[in-house]
Amino acid sequence: MDTIMDAMHDYGVSSTQYLQTHYKHAQGWFLFVSMAADLRNTFFIFFPIWFHLRPSVGIKLIWVAVVGDWLNLVFKWYLRGTLWTLFWTVQICVCLSRVFLAAHFPHQVIAGVITGMIVAEIFNRQKWIYYASLQRYFNITVFLLVFAVGFYVLLKAVGVDLLWTLEKAQKWCVNPAWVHMDSTPFASLLRNMGTLFGLGLGLHSPLYTESKKSTSVPFRIGCVISSLFLLHLFDSIKPPTHTAALFYLLSFCKSATVPLVTVSIIPYCVSGALGSPGKKHL
Repeated sequence: MDTIMDAMHDYGVSSTQYLQTHYKHAQGWFLFVSMAADLRNTFFIFFPIWFHLRPSVGIKLIWVAVVGDWLNLVFKWYLRGTLWTLFWTVQICVCLSRVFLAAHFPHQVIAGVITGMIVAEIFNRQKWIYYASLQRYFNITVFLLVFAVGFYVLLKAVGVDLLWTLEKAQKWCVNPAWVHMDSTPFASLLRNMGTLFGLGLGLHSPLYTESKKSTSVPFRIGCVISSLFLLHLFDSIKPPTHTAALFYLLSFCKSATVPLVTVSIIPYCVSGALGSPGKKHL
């Protein structure tokens, strides 16, 4: 297995060097695509837009993003028509951009695309995610978190260093400060778990129960604009990085706040501002 993975990593380094050498002129495009496809934008931009326009799509988006990224994390550790054409064009651009930036190896982006498609298809057939209780959200969040941490501890116990890429990045990067703590596996894990749990809190908040009675176009547009504006301001708040434990805890809380605010607090405030009848019954 080590020989196979070493060969794949060697190929990945060669691919990265080739892209950076022969397509240096496309650096701006690759940076834009990589930024646009960042999972952070799923939570801070795409989710609030879709949730207020069509709640079922927003809920599905969070589940697919969280579970898909969780599987990507676990697998990464273990392995150490016209619209269809457009879809694959976007996928290829994203994959190439991540390799160009040396953020992922080629086999990782390919596995990520395949895993994401499978997860999306599975959740597209599931109806229970729209009616899951808060207890179920809590149980699933804890299960995913404990499984990932337990898997890490198990492999660590048998001598497998799962954070080897972070160590090498800090050692060989021209500027070690470019290796951000929020790009570590545990930061990603806690960010996703916080988002999923926050969605559960928001959907079972009495504020959401009342505000969802409002379905007018001005209400939806107001929610979208308010969500994008407030989440943009909220995203500018960065947790302190001097203590890893504090950073991870605040990352979880910050991520949980995003769907909670989007789903319940903002719609409630917009409903009240527009004089909708939902607020006076609370």
